[in-house]
Amino acid sequence: MVSPTNFLLHAFLWLALAATAFSLSPNFYHNVCPQALPAIKRVVEAAVHKERRMGASLLRLHFHDCFVNGCDGSLLLDSTSSFETEKNARGNLNSVRGFEVVDQIKAEVDRVCGRPVVSCADILAVAARDSVVALGGPTWKVRLGRRDSTTASRTLADNVLPSASMDLPALINNFKNQGLNKRDLVALSGGHTIGLSQCLIFRNRIYNATDIDPAFAKERRATCPRTGGNTNLAPFDPTPSRFDTAYFKNLVKEKGLLTSDQALFSGGSTDKLVETYSKNPNAFWVDFSKSMIRMGNIKPLTGKQGQIRVNCRKVN
Repeated sequence: MVSPTNFLLHAFLWLALAATAFSLSPNFYHNVCPQALPAIKRVVEAAVHKERRMGASLLRLHFHDCFVNGCDGSLLLDSTSSFETEKNARGNLNSVRGFEVVDQIKAEVDRVCGRPVVSCADILAVAARDSVVALGGPTWKVRLGRRDSTTASRTLADNVLPSASMDLPALINNFKNQGLNKRDLVALSGGHTIGLSQCLIFRNRIYNATDIDPAFAKERRATCPRTGGNTNLAPFDPTPSRFDTAYFKNLVKEKGLLTSDQALFSGGSTDKLVETYSKNPNAFWVDFSKSMIRMGNIKPLTGKQGQIRVNCRKVN
């Protein structure tokens, strides 16, 4: 007969092994396909070199994927008879981009690995990191081993993606629902140090806000009229192709482009952090890297859950 102590020890060891098997690890592809990560990096670097804005687009794909039912590649799925694509959700429609680059990465990774072993969800996580690095930002060890979802939810995406019109309490609550705290909120919002936004998204702020630098509002109105020009683009900060702290410096001067940007520096509980990041690039880089890892850990499918898609746009 097995002693209770022995049984407990065995049970504990089994649980520890199970946890190790199904938790994400930076070394997940080391033995299966060591060429996978260099292949992703090559395609990302080429895409960002061709169009600097693509770095911000790829970073955003990972973020918008993770916030809807976890980092499971669901955002990449096109509509089928059983579900509508998350690409049609309010926060994504005519806005998320970079899907062709993801397809290129997938084709190249499957080629060097000889078969589909790297999930589309992992591709998004690595491409986000490589994009930040390509634009002069920090690097971090991406934890890997996510698997791909077999469904998507436009309705959930509509309900959970943060909106550009949110105030600070709404933003804090939105991130809290994902298991992320105020530091994560401010650090991850700093991703807006790269990329551009559409006039439709910031029009209300530049014409109606009171907490906005008048000269900045005037400058933005020049390319964003009261009517029309919805897709006209403007940068979040003066250096949209460089991962730096200009975004936070802008907030301190009331030059946040979106309502949700300026909300981070509006007399609330996140002001101090914005000030810190505006003066200390290293503090921002360290926190951004940690928060990206935390966000990448939102509800991943692992082990036997989900699948490794052959085509990122379709369930196998």
